[in-house]
Amino acid sequence: MFDALTQKFNDVFRSLSGRGRITEANVSDALFQVRKALLEADVNYQVVKQFCKDIKEAAMGAEVIKSLHPGQVFVKIVNDELTKLMGPVDTQIYFVSPGPTIIMLAGLQGGGKTTTAAKIGKYLVAKGKNPLMVADDLQRPAAIDQLKILGEQTGIAVYSEDSKDSVKVAKNSIKFAKDNNHDVIVLDTAGRLHIDEEMMLEVANVAKTVNPHQIYLVCDAMTGQDAVNSAKEFNERLELDGVILTKLDGDARGGAALSVKAVTGKPIKFIGVGEKLDNIEEFHPDRMAGRILGMGDVVTLVEKAQEQFDVEQAEKMQAKMAKGKFDFDDFLKQMQAMKKMGGMKSMLKLMPGAGQLGDLDVDDKEIHRMEGIVHSMTKAERGEPDLIDSSRRRRIAAGSGVQPNDVSSLVKTFKRSRDMLKSLSGGRLSGLKNLFSGGMNMESLAGAMSQGRKIKQRSKRKQKIKRRGKIKRR
Repeated sequence: MFDALTQKFNDVFRSLSGRGRITEANVSDALFQVRKALLEADVNYQVVKQFCKDIKEAAMGAEVIKSLHPGQVFVKIVNDELTKLMGPVDTQIYFVSPGPTIIMLAGLQGGGKTTTAAKIGKYLVAKGKNPLMVADDLQRPAAIDQLKILGEQTGIAVYSEDSKDSVKVAKNSIKFAKDNNHDVIVLDTAGRLHIDEEMMLEVANVAKTVNPHQIYLVCDAMTGQDAVNSAKEFNERLELDGVILTKLDGDARGGAALSVKAVTGKPIKFIGVGEKLDNIEEFHPDRMAGRILGMGDVVTLVEKAQEQFDVEQAEKMQAKMAKGKFDFDDFLKQMQAMKKMGGMKSMLKLMPGAGQLGDLDVDDKEIHRMEGIVHSMTKAERGEPDLIDSSRRRRIAAGSGVQPNDVSSLVKTFKRSRDMLKSLSGGRLSGLKNLFSGGMNMESLAGAMSQGRKIKQRSKRKQKIKRRGKIKRR
């Protein structure tokens, strides 16, 4: 997400890095590029105008500390202003007692409301709630069936009726929730166009009848300013409590995320960052500002890791690593946990300096390839990688559908990382190495994946050369 915007900001910061001090002239030059980058990212024009004005005022009033360069000061100012623009933090869902708390989802057609309903439901389950999803989208064919399927996948109850009256369905679902001890209702309403007066009136009547405690607008981030315009229209009809931006992982521009709070005055509550039902995150403006500026989001990275890594297991793995006993079974557990955290590509984007790792072009399919190699090893080989000689490499390669040099590359990288981590044990592990419990860290895993790809590319080139040689001899 925000790839283009991140690159443009980094170009601006580099242009200031060689300056001796901040002046009105070089700030104006930088802001011209910032303004251009934001408009290309489809940020609302008025938002861009005010944002640049605020940056200029802050920059001209900033005192450059001797230990800092103008570029560093400008980064700090832009980061602070981005945080203000998208803030404040408001991720809390306000629950009522006695329940049920009613959360109503509204939005345009194709914005991802039904999938978001399931994601919110799963999020609530993790918070200890017993949610009920209500299929109140009676306009779209198969919408009810879709929600039922998502309910089966998440283990969350779904209420539906064979009816065309959305107000009646919403009203009856409240009684059902009370009778079955559901403390939260997630109401999935029909998608509509904000210019469709009849459908806008329908969703307003549903809200008036059930009086939801929270109304969230679900917006497709990839629609840019259109998402912001629709949010403004819905807010006038429904009095929104917040916005959920979907498909943010597919939006390299980010205009909606930067505009919607400033235009509507309503906070962004959650963001959808993938198709899986656990790919939803609470929205934190400061963390998002860091991602936009290429500074990563270590806090979110830590939270994701803590959800997947067991403390007791981590301590055992740390002890094994300190003795140099970290093996491929441990490595496999690390990869599986990393997949649950969103995959390698997702994790790398949260790391500081992620932009500098862009040339790795990490493909999560490489993780599956490495898993296949490890699964093709015997129990003894996984426990003692030093046993893997040339004949074993050939057998493992045949079993996993790769070349023997792919197996060799993975084993070599594993041993090198294991030895490095052993030397770093004894309290000197820090940062991400502590985060991942002394296991195969992301840098080394990314390196293994990159090296594996290079070997495959070299192998393909050799095969092409051989084919050309055969053709010439003929």
